[in-house]
Amino acid sequence: MILNRRSLMTTALTLGAMKAFPGLSFAQARPLVFATFTGSWEEAHKAVLVPAFRKANADAAMVLDPMLSVDQIAKVNAAKANPPIDVMLHDPGPALVAIGQDLVEPYPVEKSAYYKDLIAEAQEPMGPAPFFQVVGLTYNPEAVKTPPTSWADLWKPEFKGRVGITNLNSTLGTGWLVEIAKMRGGSEANVDPAFKALEELKPNLAAVAANPGALATLFQQGQIDISPGNFNAIQILKARGVPVEFVAPKEGAIAFKTTIHIVKNSPNRELAFKLIEAALTPEVQTTLMNPPYLIVPTNSKVTMGGEIARVLAKDTAELKKKFVFQDWKKINEQRSAWIERFNREIKI
Repeated sequence: MILNRRSLMTTALTLGAMKAFPGLSFAQARPLVFATFTGSWEEAHKAVLVPAFRKANADAAMVLDPMLSVDQIAKVNAAKANPPIDVMLHDPGPALVAIGQDLVEPYPVEKSAYYKDLIAEAQEPMGPAPFFQVVGLTYNPEAVKTPPTSWADLWKPEFKGRVGITNLNSTLGTGWLVEIAKMRGGSEANVDPAFKALEELKPNLAAVAANPGALATLFQQGQIDISPGNFNAIQILKARGVPVEFVAPKEGAIAFKTTIHIVKNSPNRELAFKLIEAALTPEVQTTLMNPPYLIVPTNSKVTMGGEIARVLAKDTAELKKKFVFQDWKKINEQRSAWIERFNREIKI
C-alpha cells in the first residue's frame, strides 16, 4: 500500500476515534472522505466548502482526497462493501458510469433544505449538481491580439506550435471533440469528422495535457497561447497575474453539470448528506461564484454577478439559452473506443 500525507491523516483520525470510542470498527471510526477534483476544485473546496461544512457540524473531521473520476470509481469498485470514499464528485459521463455500476445512493431529496431551490437541470435524484463547468476558448492576449471567436480559429496558421488541448480522459477533451465533430458535420454518435480535424490540427499542437489543470498550467509556463479551457481554471490563473482570457465561441460554450454523490455503503451517510447540503447553500455557492474561484452556481437564489455575469450569463435563464448541453448517454456508448483511438493517433 502506498502511504501519502492524506492516507496517514485519515488513519490517524480514525485511530483517534477508535481510542475514544472502543466499540467502533475502523470503517465506522474513520473521518468523512470527500473525493473532489484536483487543481482549482481542491483549492475552492478546501477554502470554502470544508470550513462551511465543519462550522455547521460541530467541527466534524473530514479529509479531502482529490482524484480524477476514473480513480474514484476504481477505488469504490475495489471495496464496495467498505468503500474508502463517502462523497464522490463527477462530470456527466463518469456520473452515469457510477450510477450504472450501483456505486452511489439516491439523494434524500425529502430531507434536503436546498434541493428544491436548484435550477431544474441541477436536480438530479442520484446526486444534485452544485455547479456547472463551462468550456470555451482561452488565450493569451499578449500573444493573440485579435480575440478568437470560433473553435475553428485553433486551426489558423498563425497558431502553429502554440495550441494546447487535453486528452479524452477529461470531460473537457471529450466534450470539445464532440463540438468539433458537430462543426464538421458529425454528432455525439459520429466523431470521425473530429478525428480528421485533429489530424489537420497537428502542426499547431504544442501539447496534449493530461487534465484541465495541467492545460491551464501550460499558459502559466508560456508553452501555449490558445486552447479550449475551463472558465474557472482560467480565472484562477488571471487572479495570479497570468495573462489569459476566456471567450465563448460563436458555436456556444459547453456546459457540464458536475454532480455530487453519496457513496453506497458509506459508514458516514449522514455527514455525507450534510456536506452535500453545504455545497448547495446560497452562501457557499455565492462565495464560490466570486473571485478567485468563479464557479457557476446552480442555486436559483444566487444572483449571477461579476465576471460570470459579464462573460457567461446574467442569470440561469440566459445560461440555458447560450450554452451547449451534450448527450452524455450517447457519448458514453463509444467514449472508451474514442480514448483508445485518440491515444493511438494523436501524438506530437
